[in-house]
Amino acid sequence: MSDLSKRILTSLFLMSFVMLSFFYSFILIILLILVTMLSWIEFNGLIIKIFKGDEFKYKTFRLITRSITLIYLFIFSLIVFEAINHELPSHKLNLLYLIFICICSDVGGFVFGKTLKGKKLTRISPNKTINGSIGSFILPLFLVPMFLYILPDETISIFNLVVIAIVVSFICQLGDLFISYLKRKANVKDTGDLLPGHGGILDRIDGIVFAIPLGTIFLKFLTNIV
Repeated sequence: MSDLSKRILTSLFLMSFVMLSFFYSFILIILLILVTMLSWIEFNGLIIKIFKGDEFKYKTFRLITRSITLIYLFIFSLIVFEAINHELPSHKLNLLYLIFICICSDVGGFVFGKTLKGKKLTRISPNKTINGSIGSFILPLFLVPMFLYILPDETISIFNLVVIAIVVSFICQLGDLFISYLKRKANVKDTGDLLPGHGGILDRIDGIVFAIPLGTIFLKFLTNIV
């Protein structure tokens, strides 16, 4: 089976669990616990590899990185849990929009990058191209017409939806580049090998884990001032 086939099948499998978590709280709780712990383990695995052989740096950053990443992942899980279980449907719809933006940003970057190729975006991640980055901004915009009719009134303007799509896509790409930078420093291709075609959990959610909390804050900020 090709890597692309594995990637597609794994994505469908993961999306089925994500969709089920919107309807069953126990699945959501299990999923968030697994994502938090596995991402935390993979992230700290990168840090250990980066500072391997330097006992002073390893001991200095060990407690700091473990504490900060665990707290951040806990906040991420809390935001997701609160949005899905909130009594107002608008919270769930907002989260769904942010998740779809992240997915489209990732798919857009992959498709545009593989199809159009072009100049490399940065040395941090040699596989990423400028055309791929542009695709990451373009594809999420196709969500705007659909969510224009299903999101609550306070976020219904086209301007809001477009700005949110661009900003969240940008955050996704930054998160992806940040994890790519750590992998490059750690001299590894993937954060793990749990997901066929993707690598580790952190390889799959590197953009989402940054985009959801920051995107939620930005969405609330934007809809309060516009």
